[in-house]
Amino acid sequence: MFTVKNYEYLLGMRTLSDTLLKNHFKLYEGYVANINKLIEQLGVATVGTPQYAEMRRRFGWEWNGMRLHEFYFGNLAKDGKSSTWLSDSQVINKKIAKDFGSYDAWEKDFRAAGAMRGIGWVALAYDAETDKLMNVWINEHDVGHLAGSRVILVMDMFEHAFITDFGLNRGEYIDVFFRHIDWKEAENRFVK
Repeated sequence: MFTVKNYEYLLGMRTLSDTLLKNHFKLYEGYVANINKLIEQLGVATVGTPQYAEMRRRFGWEWNGMRLHEFYFGNLAKDGKSSTWLSDSQVINKKIAKDFGSYDAWEKDFRAAGAMRGIGWVALAYDAETDKLMNVWINEHDVGHLAGSRVILVMDMFEHAFITDFGLNRGEYIDVFFRHIDWKEAENRFVK
């Protein structure tokens, strides 16, 4: 069974309110609770029934909801200073520049994906087979993942991630996200 990871160290950010973060943590806790319930129910379900089929379909939604939130909270830095860690000497920055032409080109593309209408996630994903980084739009948790790729960085673009503090101003939220990227964590995900 899975346990809820503690991200309370993010509380006290000047740019994302404690109210927004606490509500977001509660939502994440729901995904953890639901994946645990599904695991338990699937263990006793009758295979081949409509109930079993629906639980099996729902599994990806709840699993990815849990994991994407863990990636998201995990790649946020409370103080907003970790984003300055990224420099030309870092492995991830060199790879971004190689695959996108420059860091600025990557950032422009990542921001543009986040500014699109709709709910979902923007992820920087790595495909080991092609040795390429790609920006990916993940819709509804379970649609849009690139099979075999590894999530390096993720930005939550569901309204619950920003509407409390920014209303419908996605651009302001995206600016705040970029000020709080924990590039050390992103690099750890990339080089593992």
